[in-house]
Amino acid sequence: MKKIYKAHILYTKEKSHFEVLENSYVAVDADGRVTGVTTDLAESDSEDAEVTDFGDRLLIPAMNDLHVHAPQYRNQGIAMDLELLPWLQDYTFPEEMKYANLGYAERMYRRFVHDLWRFGTMRACVFATIHTESTRLLMRLFQEAGMGALVGKVAMNRNCPEGLSEPVEETMLGYEALIDEFNKPEALVRPIVTPRFIPSCTPEMLLACGELAAKYQMPVQSHLSENKDEIALVQTLEKESTSYGDAYNRYGLFGQTPTLMAHCVWTEGEEMELMKRNGVMVAHCPTSNLNVSSGMAPIRRFLDEGLRVGLGSDISGGHDLNIFRMMVYAIQVSKMYYQQNHQQPFLTLTEAFWLATKSAGGFFGRVGSFEPGYEFDALVINDNDLNHDNYSLLERLERYIYLGDDRQIEHRFCCGKEIKEPRIS
Repeated sequence: MKKIYKAHILYTKEKSHFEVLENSYVAVDADGRVTGVTTDLAESDSEDAEVTDFGDRLLIPAMNDLHVHAPQYRNQGIAMDLELLPWLQDYTFPEEMKYANLGYAERMYRRFVHDLWRFGTMRACVFATIHTESTRLLMRLFQEAGMGALVGKVAMNRNCPEGLSEPVEETMLGYEALIDEFNKPEALVRPIVTPRFIPSCTPEMLLACGELAAKYQMPVQSHLSENKDEIALVQTLEKESTSYGDAYNRYGLFGQTPTLMAHCVWTEGEEMELMKRNGVMVAHCPTSNLNVSSGMAPIRRFLDEGLRVGLGSDISGGHDLNIFRMMVYAIQVSKMYYQQNHQQPFLTLTEAFWLATKSAGGFFGRVGSFEPGYEFDALVINDNDLNHDNYSLLERLERYIYLGDDRQIEHRFCCGKEIKEPRIS
């Protein structure tokens, strides 16, 4: 049945400005796709439609998290005084080894999916672990919740504990099993090829991942140029490559199929040009880059150069799953970057909102906007607690982004369906 929702509607078709429609209507067809937005509802438009009036609420696109490590959920806010490589060895890898235990995996993964829901994130690009069965479990939990996700069984076979190293053949068999079950074109939950990063994958593993992505035309996600020590290590491991990105490219993991690279803090020059040429997308994770002392990614330069960029929480290098907070942090980091280089203006609220919605949503398809043909992923915000009298609708949204929390999200939709609170246990 066709559905129509009335509220104050705000979204971004372009990064430069908001669409703001007071007391307006968005129509959604039986397949969960937007058919139009209007300020006036004709009688003929509402025929055979279910109309829901949200009153004085704000109706906005749902959030998208382009980079998050589900098995690191329990480690949020721990070891924030370490840099990347020791943080991985001392805290992250020991925690991920626990996911060989399905009971432990289910307890943590249920809480993880629930918290994504709580913060209004309806789609996510997720790293799991090397463990095929717990990765399958995570994908089924997303299906059970009705939320969208690209979930990666992590490929790694060097520079890691024995319990997280898996032979190439076993990794590929695990992928094939997940592909057989989940890799359906229109599915909300699908697998994504996920070599952890070049330091943890042998050339044989990277080549196998590239061949797998090509065989099934699957998307790819990994990490790129996050930390200077990491970049130096890649240079010693891939001596023939001219950059970190070029190393991925040589294995068919850099835009040959849709590709998402997290961080890109130190990406410049040839690497940036290769990303532009190959259409590689950036997952910007501002809290993680600060917490593990990686640096400040040049997001303004990426946007000016035409690179695609979205936001990621990067739990648990990042300490916060809330993508609204990532908008705030992205703006604040860009202001610090601006102080170092006044030729690159800092991000605006409009741009940050667009990064979290339409730009990030583009990695999942037609997601993140209320334009016709887009899947209806949406949040209904009740900001009465924020004392919004005498503020414009745009000011109300800004105040919610900076001051609001999950308690003010009254309804959540993914692909046209209202998503109820997922079961924790």
